[in-house]
Amino acid sequence: MSEPAIAGDQVRVSVQVALEPAAAFRLFTEEIDRWWRRGLKYRIAGARHGGARRGFIRLEAGVGGRLFESFETPEGTHVVETGRVTLWEPPTRLAFAWRAVNFAPTETTEVEVRFEPRAGGTFLTYRGWSRIRPDHPARHGLATAAFIRMLGLWWSDLLTALREAAAPIGAPVS
Repeated sequence: MSEPAIAGDQVRVSVQVALEPAAAFRLFTEEIDRWWRRGLKYRIAGARHGGARRGFIRLEAGVGGRLFESFETPEGTHVVETGRVTLWEPPTRLAFAWRAVNFAPTETTEVEVRFEPRAGGTFLTYRGWSRIRPDHPARHGLATAAFIRMLGLWWSDLLTALREAAAPIGAPVS
C-alpha cells in the first residue's frame, strides 16, 4: 500500500493486488460486498442503527449503474444510493459519482479506479471536494488538507481490504 498522495481537492491511493487486472476489476465490482469493510466507519446500515443492522453493498455494471447499500429496518428494506457509474471500461477503468448521505442532490464528488498490470496495480483517485462548501458537515470541521488526508487514509484502508480479499488463502499479505 502506498501512502496516499494529496493534491488540492483530491487524493490518490494505490495498492498491489495479487490478481490480473480483469480479475481485480471483477473483485472490485462484482464482489464489492465481500471486501468492503463493515462497521460504523464504512457502512450506512451500521451508522444508522448502532452497528446492529447488517446490509449489503452492490455496484451495478455499466454506465448509470448504482452503488448502493441495502439493509432491513423495522419499516422494511431501506436502500441508500451513494454513487452512479459514470465510466465503465472493464477490465481497466471505472469511475463513479459519489454522494455522502448528507449531500444535497446537486453535490457530488468522483471516484476513479484504474486496474493496471504493474507494481501498484490498482489506483484509486477521489476528487471533487472543491465543489463542496468548506463548512459542509461531511468535512467534519477539518481544514482542507487534514480532511483530504483523512479521506486518503479511509480509502487506503478499503483498498487494503481489497488486497486482502485478493490474496490466496494462507498466503502472506505484504
